[in-house]
Amino acid sequence: MSGEEQDEPTVFIIVGRVWEETSGTPDDAIPVNIFLTAPDDDSAVRRALEALAKEGYAETELDQIGALTEEPEDPTFESAYQDALEGNVAVVAFRE
Repeated sequence: MSGEEQDEPTVFIIVGRVWEETSGTPDDAIPVNIFLTAPDDDSAVRRALEALAKEGYAETELDQIGALTEEPEDPTFESAYQDALEGNVAVVAFRE
């Protein structure tokens, strides 16, 4: 691995659901994908939960976490990935 590759931050993707109300039903859930950088899984989850709370979501269920090894090809996620590389937490919410 070159020094440049070692310095590249790990971009995590977290998949879950959020609710805008604490008394929301499963039908009220909004699916989300969260892109962010963090040193480890626990830090990534903590940063994601903090960002979702700041966005005003009352409840969150996180289902999966993974590390991305390359930039997503889907245009829906390209800017979120770039935001994560810049140190931001990018939340992609799939509202109907």
